[in-house]
Amino acid sequence: MAIHLKTLGLKLAKYREQLGETVAATGSATGIEPKRLGQIEAGQLEPTGDEVLILADHFKCDYKFFISNDNVAPFEQTETLYRSASNEFTPEDKQAIQEFLYLCDTEAFLIAALGRSQSVFELPSGAGGAAQTPEVAAAQARAACGQVNNLELPDIYKAARALGVRVFRRKLGNSNISGLFIMHPVAGKCILVNSSEDIYRQRFSAAHELAHALFDADQAASVSLKSVHGDQREIRANKFASYFLLPKTLLEKLPNPQQWSEAESKEWANKLKVSCSALAYALKSARRITNAQCDAMVGYRVSRERKVDPELPPNLTAAQLDRKMTLLNLGLSDFYVEVCFDAYQAHRISLGRLCEALLCSPSEMAELSSLYGRSINVH
Repeated sequence: MAIHLKTLGLKLAKYREQLGETVAATGSATGIEPKRLGQIEAGQLEPTGDEVLILADHFKCDYKFFISNDNVAPFEQTETLYRSASNEFTPEDKQAIQEFLYLCDTEAFLIAALGRSQSVFELPSGAGGAAQTPEVAAAQARAACGQVNNLELPDIYKAARALGVRVFRRKLGNSNISGLFIMHPVAGKCILVNSSEDIYRQRFSAAHELAHALFDADQAASVSLKSVHGDQREIRANKFASYFLLPKTLLEKLPNPQQWSEAESKEWANKLKVSCSALAYALKSARRITNAQCDAMVGYRVSRERKVDPELPPNLTAAQLDRKMTLLNLGLSDFYVEVCFDAYQAHRISLGRLCEALLCSPSEMAELSSLYGRSINVH
């Protein structure tokens, strides 16, 4: 099938405009002369194969999208996202979101290439076909991922994936953005958690975005901002997150919180991997503490040193810890990295494609494979 140059040009222009780049900036970044790039976008020139690959790499998009005449890309979703909070997204954060979408797309492709099934949990309708309440929905979701009344939910990211949601942590420059949800046309339900936040805040944000994935899958995209108040969907998502991480059945098993000291309050918050404020409001909602006790507990803080990230085990060396933190801030979770190496070792992708999927250069691959205890064939 011949490439429709107008369609190709519109796709390139759309990507560039969404990232807030000028033709000159994209030309400078890719080495493609701006005048030529402008002619390609106008459908007047056909790009070379190398130029398509260079542009696909720059925009973090599968090159096959550009050379096909299909329009299967999350353009509408990201447009909805950027319109909803137009002043919140810097060019750098838009680029980060584009890389996040690339990781989602790649993960979906690799899991399919490996022949692994991934079921998607859907909330059953309540009475009269209405959506379930946040509390009921949280209980159903916990049961579906094997966490019913446990005293903790060890890995919220693993739980989200068990429900068929793609979840990545990525560092964004705007600290007002706690997370976002996108219904990707190929990869399905995808959530991003801003990894610049506190570890336990990230867990709450992941559960919050999970609520959007379950309740609001009919929406193209949504962004969760710390400064937004009164939005009923955001309120519902916060309630779901609280019930998902701290269900009443779990809170009822705790020793009487009205007798806790400040140290005991911090101890239980750390054990449950939530902030003291999240635990305080949950206990207040469950009527296990008074308003005054809630106010006091909200002011407590678990020290950063006591918090353990599920993907940063204590046995790492200082250099390994620093490297892995850098990778996590780029969105490279343990789950995603393992899927990439599995696909490579199963001969589903080449070494070059593995480097692309892991956002690294061939020279960095040896260090990365060593960090994850995997082997590569450099010959």
